[in-house]
Amino acid sequence: MGSTITDAQALVTALRSAYASTPIKLKIIDLYVVFSLATVLVQVIYMSLVGSFPFNAFLSGILSCIGSAVLAVCLRMQVNKENKEFKNLPPERAFADFVLCNLVLHLIIMNFLG
Repeated sequence: MGSTITDAQALVTALRSAYASTPIKLKIIDLYVVFSLATVLVQVIYMSLVGSFPFNAFLSGILSCIGSAVLAVCLRMQVNKENKEFKNLPPERAFADFVLCNLVLHLIIMNFLG
């Protein structure tokens, strides 16, 4: 049992030290992803407490937040300099793709609302 706790502490320490060297742009994207997923959690808690009368609105909110988080993860993958798969893609192009896909996502969400 003691070695498991020690291993977990070593893992957390290693992750924290590795994340400290992450560029600030990627940390901002990570913060956006966490915020988006926290918004999903708040919406689910609200729906379970109050009810889901306008169910389309609930689904639209959930899908909007999850879709935005997925698109932000894609942006993070494309902007990350250590990712060799997107080395020829300029960050401006990646951000433009992110904005365009978010626009399409939210137009679909608005259409689903009715």
